Amino acid sequence: MNETLNTLKTRRACRKYKPEQVKEEDLLAILEAGTYAPTGMGRQSPLIAAVQNPADYAELERLNGWVMGQENGHPFYGAPTVLVVFADPKIPTYVADGNLVIGNLLNAAEAVGVDSCYIWRAAEVFDSEAGKALMAKWGVPEGFRGIGNVILGYGAEGGKREAAPRKEGYVIRV
Repeated sequence: MNETLNTLKTRRACRKYKPEQVKEEDLLAILEAGTYAPTGMGRQSPLIAAVQNPADYAELERLNGWVMGQENGHPFYGAPTVLVVFADPKIPTYVADGNLVIGNLLNAAEAVGVDSCYIWRAAEVFDSEAGKALMAKWGVPEGFRGIGNVILGYGAEGGKREAAPRKEGYVIRV
């Protein structure tokens, strides 16, 4: 089977990680793939913040947990890197553009042997005052919206599940 199609079929979310940091060459390959996602009219409105600094990571995880009602939780499952995708809401396709970037990030991670998971709640986190302070610290332009988070790392045993069977009627041919 074609390598790309195999990656698309076999990638699964990982929810248990080893503490080792993602190799720099893997991270750069994943980030580059994110920048090649299609965007409405080629505007390339999304931005990707790669968070590996322990203090910023901890604050981001705390805020993400706060949105869930679990401020002391660990919604990033111990993954050592978080990629946050932002986009400019002045662009009509900004949410779709950001999610296409996220899709590329997830699939590129699988292609280079890095495990990943899409973590929601970026809009809520970065609409908060604490989230806006992180955005300013990172140099994200004012007014941008959080689209989603991609956690990255090397999976620990038991971190991934098998794919569920595909549902009947998923595709309608007309």
